[in-house]
Amino acid sequence: MRIGQLARSVGVDTQTIRFYEQQGLLPPPDRQENGYRVYTEKHGERLAFIRRCRILDLSLAEIHELQSYQDNPHQPCTAVNALLDGRISHVRSQITALQALEKQLVSLRASCNDDREVEACGVLAGISAGRGQSGTLAMARVIRPTITGLSHSLAPTKRPISRPS
Repeated sequence: MRIGQLARSVGVDTQTIRFYEQQGLLPPPDRQENGYRVYTEKHGERLAFIRRCRILDLSLAEIHELQSYQDNPHQPCTAVNALLDGRISHVRSQITALQALEKQLVSLRASCNDDREVEACGVLAGISAGRGQSGTLAMARVIRPTITGLSHSLAPTKRPISRPS
C-alpha cells in the first residue's frame, strides 16, 4: 500500500509517517521502480502501536525502547514494567502539581468579585503582586509541555507550539 493509504488506515498524516521513519520508529519501506514507498501490513501494525503509545503520552524514546522489547520478545517484562512505573510516577507528580495550581487559581479568583471594575480587579492585582504564586513558574515548566503535548500527541510538528499569554 502507498503512504496515503497507510495514513488513512491508521488515522495519521503522511508527514507523521515520514517523521516516524526519520526517527527510526518505522522501518524504511521498500520502493517501487517509480520511487513510491510501498508499505506492508507490518508497517500498519507498527504505526498503530506508535499511535497508541502517543495517546498514552509516551515519548518517542520510550516508544523506541518498547519497540526494542517487542523485537526481542523472549525476555522478562521487568524493563517494560519499570518504564511504565516511571511514566506513572511522572503522571502522579503532574497531578499533584496541577492540584496545587488549581488551588492558586481558585485563591486568585476568590480575590475578586464581578461588581468591581478592572481597575480594582483582585485577580490582576494578585498576579501583578505575585500573591499565591510560589512555585507556579516551576510547576508551569513541568506541566505545560505535557499539557500542550497531549493536544498534539498524535502528529508531531516542527513548528513551535504557541503558548497562551
